[in-house]
Amino acid sequence: MAGRTRDERIDRAVLDATVELLGEVSYPALSMGAVAQRAGVHRPAVYRRWPSKRHLVVDAVADGLGLHPTPDTGDLRADLVAGITTIVDALVGTALGHVLPALVADLAADPELAERFRDQVFHPRRATTAATLRSAARRGEIRADFDMDFVLDALAAPLYYRALFGHLPLTRALAEQCVDGVLADLRTPGGHPAP
Repeated sequence: MAGRTRDERIDRAVLDATVELLGEVSYPALSMGAVAQRAGVHRPAVYRRWPSKRHLVVDAVADGLGLHPTPDTGDLRADLVAGITTIVDALVGTALGHVLPALVADLAADPELAERFRDQVFHPRRATTAATLRSAARRGEIRADFDMDFVLDALAAPLYYRALFGHLPLTRALAEQCVDGVLADLRTPGGHPAP
């Protein structure tokens, strides 16, 4: 007998409830029972999907950030700005921005959870941006001889740095500045200049 199919409505209700509750209580105070109650589901339904609160929060962060942020429309600057701005949109004015520092601490202490975060959030997001950059290189818009990992880090690092330390605001203007800084180094002589 085949296993039961996963009810996406329960997943959605639980993820939404998680983000709502994180806006009301601290990350340490969040409980699976409270999430289940807010979502209107039984606690075992939550535990069948997520073995711990930390796993649930990783998935809530993945859901909030989105896994395919960067389009490939042929306008590299606009595509990169759209992709990087998803970080700002997900972390500014939402509970996810407040959770990130505590979650990063959990990732540092739990290698399995860190691997899950990389597999479910980090790598999928980077893959879409990498595909857009490769496409631009094939068009001749940017040079092809660049360090992809460094460029991907450089695009997002200032945003995550501000999100983690809270020393300066996280803004859309910063997202554009990150993109323009990277493109200034990547443009070919015949490539389109950044506006």
